[in-house]
Amino acid sequence: MKKLMNTVAAAAMLLGTATMARAAENVEVLHWWTSGGEATALEVLKKDLESKGITWSDMPVSGGGGTEAMTVLRARVTAGNPPTAVQMLGFDITDWAKQGALGNLDEVAAKEKWDDVIPTALQKFSKYDGHWIAAPVNVHSTNWIWINKAALDKAGGKEPANWDELIALLDNFKAQGIIPIAHGGVPWEDATIFDAVVLSLGNDFYKSAFIDLDPAALGSDKMKEAFDRMTKLRTYVDDNFSGRDWNLASAMVIENKAGLQFMGDWAKGEFIKAGKVPGKDFVCMRFPGTQGSVTFNSDQFAMFKVSEAQLKPQLVMASAIESPTFQSAFNVVKGSAPARTDVPDTAFDDCGKKAIKDLAEANKAGTLFGSMAHGHANPAAVKNAIYDVVTREFNGDLTSEEAVKELVAAVAAAK
Repeated sequence: MKKLMNTVAAAAMLLGTATMARAAENVEVLHWWTSGGEATALEVLKKDLESKGITWSDMPVSGGGGTEAMTVLRARVTAGNPPTAVQMLGFDITDWAKQGALGNLDEVAAKEKWDDVIPTALQKFSKYDGHWIAAPVNVHSTNWIWINKAALDKAGGKEPANWDELIALLDNFKAQGIIPIAHGGVPWEDATIFDAVVLSLGNDFYKSAFIDLDPAALGSDKMKEAFDRMTKLRTYVDDNFSGRDWNLASAMVIENKAGLQFMGDWAKGEFIKAGKVPGKDFVCMRFPGTQGSVTFNSDQFAMFKVSEAQLKPQLVMASAIESPTFQSAFNVVKGSAPARTDVPDTAFDDCGKKAIKDLAEANKAGTLFGSMAHGHANPAAVKNAIYDVVTREFNGDLTSEEAVKELVAAVAAAK
């Protein structure tokens, strides 16, 4: 009987050890990619990890931009039980790193030479104090224009190369009887246009104003010119734009109701979903004057400090995220460019190929800039202060002169 009890105890111990091992070979992932295409793309990563013996515990929190997800995260970290990995953007990653909450990915980063293939501008958020703390998934670029091809052909078929040609095209759209600019009137969308307008006035100007927050640039005549251009663009927007979702603005271009939309490359997904083909049904181009430069935001998986037993699956996940195979499969669906510059563009459509080429060139030239409008130029407090001024000016509540003064004051107060 005693021998039997010892055998049972030994079996139980072995079972417990096996259960603990299985539990350790698991990643718990908090994210807000809940739409069909994004969820499909994530399956590629899940299956890759499963093939390596690592299970995936999914923690999806719906809500674009991740505000709700960050609320859930704070509760988990406060309780001393952080997830293995969390989808995160820009300065949110830096904030968690400053709190000492993030893990260290140097081992896999060094082995796979991430420093050589991940754009330097992304590394600003992927690293803290010289150590890798997050694995970037993609690069969304924001200084795009999406143009209805039929309307462009009626206007002569030439893509606008500068500001004057853009205005001439918008006038032509108006003459055709369609809405020139499809726009959603919410602050981040107003700021997305302003981002591109400021960049079109010069790379050095964009950097000085939005990244360095130089009061001289923020209060300059050139900034007044940027606001003047916003006032002009406002005359080409329909009266019902206020509060419209960005994807509904994309639909206006898709359905031949509007000529073009200024929006990040996630808009491409709406065109593709509608069965539209780049070059045939729509045209993707950089905002005139920003060719050769890219403003970006990047989704990353920040890796939290976990127990010793969970380090291996965490590092395996980080490696899987940066694999060229996953980078290609995910970003083909997402509409973004891979977060590394050596991923082949074979599987991408014409707009995707252009995005990859533009990213590599901007990275090499030092003209890859974090987007002010999308939280990669400055922390949220500064971004929101700029939003407020831009939206008030765009809606006619401030003149260009007043907006310049308000911008300088708002940024100074938010810093």
